[in-house]
Formats: sequence, structure tokens, C-alpha cells
Amino acid sequence: MFRKSLQHILFVCFVTLFTVTMAQAGWLDVAKDVAKETVKTDSGSSPSSSAVDALSNSEVISGLKAALDKAVKSAIASLGQPGGYLNNLDVKIPMPDNLQTAEKAARAVGQGALADEFIASMNSAAEQAVPETISIFTEAIKNMSFDDAKNILNGPDNAATSFFQQNSSAALFDRILPIVEKATNTVGVTSNYKSMMSSVSMLSNAAGMQTADLDSFVTNKAIDGLFSMMAVEEKAIRDNPVERSTDILKKVFGALD
Repeated sequence: MFRKSLQHILFVCFVTLFTVTMAQAGWLDVAKDVAKETVKTDSGSSPSSSAVDALSNSEVISGLKAALDKAVKSAIASLGQPGGYLNNLDVKIPMPDNLQTAEKAARAVGQGALADEFIASMNSAAEQAVPETISIFTEAIKNMSFDDAKNILNGPDNAATSFFQQNSSAALFDRILPIVEKATNTVGVTSNYKSMMSSVSMLSNAAGMQTADLDSFVTNKAIDGLFSMMAVEEKAIRDNPVERSTDILKKVFGALD
């Protein structure tokens, strides 16, 4: 009788322990499932994307236009001054590829100063031309659609710069080329070029370059430098809250943080 009672007690304890254990296992499984769903939800939509979606159309447009205006004006102010191109190694206009043999020859015969003057005059021409591009950028910004603005806002660090490259490059070239042509005469690009080439005229393998080609080269390099500086300014606005100098910039780009 005592043995049967003991067996019954042990059986009840076993069943109770098993039930509690399984219940705990069930709670663990539920907890794990909840954790998985939480991770999945968090990875599926970031706080910044939700914050961006909460912005009104007018806020997105206003914020992007303010940012672009700031980036454009800052880039142009930086480049459109004496030394703006020449003293900035990231955008400095170099010797054209097909004149590098002539440059080496000039330096070899002690005429490196002529090559330096030629390079300096090309950069000076670009510095004079760049300020005239502001109206083109202003027009592009004014005509920007909401979809353009939203894509730029959610795009990579150079999304705005890429937008300008796609929509304004041809107009920029047409605007800058005549100014470069005028500036090349003013700052002596052509005369410096001729001086350098005459110093190596005895070398038959020193290729020449037409003045029109030279003007196009300077124009294209000026545009490349302008876009490069704009990309720097754009990234600064995205990455550095200090660069967001107005309330709308803080609100729109703060949504990306």
C-alpha cells in the first residue's frame, strides 16, 4: 500500500515537472518568434525612411531646393576666385594628355616655367567662367519635380550632383565655352601655349593642339571640377548637421539621420 502511494506521488511529480518544462519551452519559443519578428520589422523599414515619408511634399521640395542652392553657390564661390582651380588639387586643370610629351620636353630644356604658366592660365580661364553658370543651376532647381526631390533625398551622397550632370551638362558647356574662349585671350592661354610649344618645336614627336580643342578641354575640365565640388558640398549637408544652416534643411536632412 505504501509502495503504491509512493509510486502515485512520484508519477504526479513527474507529470507536473514535465508540464512546467514544456510550458517554459513554449514561452521560449514564443519569445524567440517575437524577437525574430522584431528584427525583421526593424530591418524592413528604418526610422529614417519613416521620417522621410512623414515629410510633406512641399517640405521635401523646399528642403532639397535649399540644399541644392547652398551646394551650388558654395561650389561656385570656392572655384570662381583666383586660385579656385589652380590651388585645389582635386579640381586643378592639368596639362592635356596629348601635350604631356611637349611639357616633359619643355621641362627637360629648362623651360618648365612656360609649362607652369600655360597650366595656370587654363585654370584662370576656368575660374573666370564658372560664376556665369549660376543661372543654369537656378533654372534646374526651379524645374525640379517632387519625384526628383524624393529620389535625390533617398539617394546616395552625390544624388543631387548626378541629377545636375544628367540635366544640365549640355547647357553648362554651351554657357561656359564662349566665356572660356574670351578668357583664354584675356589670361594668355593661347600665347602661353604657343610659347611652350615653340620651346620644343625642334622635337618632331611633340604633338600640338588646336585652340578650339584647347578651349573645349578647359570647358569640360571646368565643369568636371564644378560637379566635383558640388558633390563635396552635398555630402557635407547630408553628413554634418552643422552644415544645415536653415530650419528646413535641419528638418528634411535630419530625417535621414
